[in-house]
Amino acid sequence: MAKKKTKFMCQNCGYESPKWMGRCPGCGEWNQMVEEVEIIGKGRKGSLSPSDEGRSKAEPINAIQTENEPRVETKLKEFNRVLGGGVIPGSLVLIGGDPGIGKSTLLLQVSSQLADTDKKVLYISGEESVKQTKLRAERLNVSSPSLYIYAETNLELIHQTISDLSPDFVVVDSIQTVYHPEITSAPGSVSQVRECTAELMKIAKTKGIAIFIVGHVTKEGAIAGPRLLEHMVDTVLYFEGERHHTYRILRAVKNRFGSTNEIGIFEMKEFGLDEVENPSEIFLEERSKGSSGSTVVASMEGTRPVLVEIQALISPTSYGNPRRMATGIDHNRVSLLMAVLEKRVGLLLQNQDAYLKVAGGVKLDEPAIDLAIAVSIASSFRDHPTRPADCIIGEVGLTGEVRRVSRIEQRVQEAAKLGFTRVLVPDKNIGGWKVPEGIELIGVATVEEALRQAFN
Repeated sequence: MAKKKTKFMCQNCGYESPKWMGRCPGCGEWNQMVEEVEIIGKGRKGSLSPSDEGRSKAEPINAIQTENEPRVETKLKEFNRVLGGGVIPGSLVLIGGDPGIGKSTLLLQVSSQLADTDKKVLYISGEESVKQTKLRAERLNVSSPSLYIYAETNLELIHQTISDLSPDFVVVDSIQTVYHPEITSAPGSVSQVRECTAELMKIAKTKGIAIFIVGHVTKEGAIAGPRLLEHMVDTVLYFEGERHHTYRILRAVKNRFGSTNEIGIFEMKEFGLDEVENPSEIFLEERSKGSSGSTVVASMEGTRPVLVEIQALISPTSYGNPRRMATGIDHNRVSLLMAVLEKRVGLLLQNQDAYLKVAGGVKLDEPAIDLAIAVSIASSFRDHPTRPADCIIGEVGLTGEVRRVSRIEQRVQEAAKLGFTRVLVPDKNIGGWKVPEGIELIGVATVEEALRQAFN
């Protein structure tokens, strides 16, 4: 007979302890330790022993034969781009996002398109009934006979259904609702999420089935469950966007089969998600020309350059300590660049409130946007607009120098495609590549020099 053992597990990071603690030693969070019952016994399903038949053997690396399996492409080119060119058979993909952002809509559309390629797709819904899923499918005009809907949360029954149906693709919506019957903790707990994901990973690798799993996110925006969850899967995608805006961004933060930090842009419409093939044009279409505090930068998102507008508003503070607020940019980077402007250029910003925003809801985290942020701050502070046809690219150092950036040719070509005529770049990036027609390239070595050129 199996013995029962009680343990306490942190619901935030998965730290285990034999006794309850108010604060988790692993992640430092308070009141996250929950009591769980662990069953210890030889008869537990899934336990492995050296005598198990069918186990793999160690082989010399030069004796292993590899086959390049073709990727399965969907009709959504943006989705294919984020995955690295298409869906890899036998891969495990985790998709996270805020409630109501459109994760289920995206995966139902993708399931329908995969089913149209003569592939068998199993859509497992743990949050909705079969009829509710059918109503969403009718709204999205999804009616493929190769798409099967299954409403279940018991992992053993899900495993049996996959074995009976033998699908090519499986969608699990969501992993927090699935439970293993041999684990006593509630669905969505650290133990359940970890064990269920491990079982799905085993199914994907042994049967060659591509599995998509939906993950809930916490209030901080991270995928709920143990951090181990993101390490187990092959690809981690985040579906981002504002509920009050129609545009959605699918971002890859981990991808074993392609580039990380790749993004795909979608627009939420009445009949589902529609891809945006030229995101730079979308992000700049509402830009007001001739306004101070506005600059355009070419940022690399994965393998694609995207032109976005950075807006700054500098105003005298009415508080003892000036406010620093940023949306889409790291708050610490804004404070650092304001200190550089005050020390190296002589702008008195210590008594000014600063509000910065990346238009369109995009999040930028690469260093090549530094110079555009600095020019936006100076433009708003001096109330002097920059040229509407200027694009500004460069990394700023603490001594006020402008440092070289990568892939400068792709960035400038994207600016030329959108009609920009002048690009400010680091002087170290000039030379060795062909400048597009109609582009005036200006190299700058310091922030002060960049401000002189921008306000000419």
